[in-house]
Amino acid sequence: MDVLALILVCPIAAVLAAMIPSNRWRPWILPAAAVVHLSLVALILLGGGGPAKATAGQATRNGIAATTAAAPPIAGAQTVNKVALPDAGGIVISDWLGIDPPGRVVLLLASMLFVACSFYTVGYLRDHMDQLNRVFCVCFLAFLGAMTLVICTNNLGLMWVAMEATTLSSAPLIYFKHTRNSIEATWKYLLLCSVGIALALLGSFFVAYAAIVHGLTPSLRIADLLRQAPAMDKRWLEAGFVLLLVGYGTKMGLAPMHSWLPDAHGESPSPVSAMFSGALISTAFLMVVRSQHILHVAGDGAYASRLLILLGLLSMAFAAIFMVGQKDLKRMLAYSSVEHMGILALGLGIGGMALLGAMLHVLTNGFTKGALFLSVGNIDRAYGSKTIPEVRGAVRRLPLSGMVFLLGFLAITGSPPFGPFISELIILYGTFMAGHFLIAAAFLGLLLIIFIGMGRTVLAATQGSVPVAGRRSHFRDGLLSGLPVLACFLIVLLLGLYIPVPLWGLLHHAANYLEVKP
Repeated sequence: MDVLALILVCPIAAVLAAMIPSNRWRPWILPAAAVVHLSLVALILLGGGGPAKATAGQATRNGIAATTAAAPPIAGAQTVNKVALPDAGGIVISDWLGIDPPGRVVLLLASMLFVACSFYTVGYLRDHMDQLNRVFCVCFLAFLGAMTLVICTNNLGLMWVAMEATTLSSAPLIYFKHTRNSIEATWKYLLLCSVGIALALLGSFFVAYAAIVHGLTPSLRIADLLRQAPAMDKRWLEAGFVLLLVGYGTKMGLAPMHSWLPDAHGESPSPVSAMFSGALISTAFLMVVRSQHILHVAGDGAYASRLLILLGLLSMAFAAIFMVGQKDLKRMLAYSSVEHMGILALGLGIGGMALLGAMLHVLTNGFTKGALFLSVGNIDRAYGSKTIPEVRGAVRRLPLSGMVFLLGFLAITGSPPFGPFISELIILYGTFMAGHFLIAAAFLGLLLIIFIGMGRTVLAATQGSVPVAGRRSHFRDGLLSGLPVLACFLIVLLLGLYIPVPLWGLLHHAANYLEVKP
């Protein structure tokens, strides 16, 4: 019932937001719904595995062993000789709804990040009282609700519907400023993501048809697909995975399907950009994870790994090229998102220890992007611009946001002692352990190029004297604008210094669930 209540929180809050007549008080429904959402997430995660349908110990289904016990930690690049099915390793309440272990990680990120963004949004909309915010509030809540449904669904068909709902509900958020650039970014987002989602639907049909070819019962339920995967037709599974990877990879922002992402991130209000970069593309990554898991269980994981590694390095290379000399701060962060989706794809493709790093990187990248986009939002509000050279001396003009932006740059580029350093180090270690030395060298080289290119822009924005135009604004870091930025940054710092034991267990469970030994 907790999962069902979690899914219903946002739709109910969206209806309430639509009914509230006051433009001033309506935004407060966002943090109220966010706190309830996070409370339910905490109950679900702390409540254990939920009503698993498998029996205790081990249950063998068509030759695949499923365990309900907690999986042991990954050691080096070794794999786990068991496949934890969703209804054995997660929370299942019906044939349509359930949360697998990787989904728990993404759900925690999305809920916590929305809490920070919701409080920030109250202050942000207060500065735009001349605009009616009913559509914004309703769509922002519907956006979180659609992501929650994607995460809490164990059926490829319903996942597709929910993922399309994230596109439709978030498009009006991009157009909030009603500028020429924002309408262009909105249409590009709708067009490219809808084409990608259409390919993903076709890929889902291919996966289901892979069972029909060999006389199996067709199903889009993930537990059924995992159970039947070893007996399904490999050619149809491979074709389906390619379509799913391209389709959901478009929403994820993998190169070369990433062209919507810089425009949408650059033109959206900062809390929306933070949710896009921290939660939305991580949710799309979860869809790729689930698709890869099916192919891996079928014994064709090497095919998926090659594609993921290729797209991962390609995404990092594209980001490195376009980040060098970038003047727009939000577009720079958008290309950074392309880079980090490439890192996640690389970790998923390498497998072994790198899987654990990828699961941790979902959290570290998400919270770092939240701190960066919200701090850039404050810089934009203070300077009336987000581009160089209009933005100079941000550390002097906005001590909190400017310093978080500077330190956030160090965090997102993998510098110690921040969380992304730990997650990227684990991915690198897993790459070495798997014997992919050339890939590890390319990974390090691209990280260095990105560090140099991004550093030039960040240092130019944060150092130096404040331009005359930047001194005219009365905006200062306040409680609603500064506290969410600081909260996200402190989480990033904490994840670099100490990871709580329950969180380690969550990450290990997710990594071991995905690790398969044929």
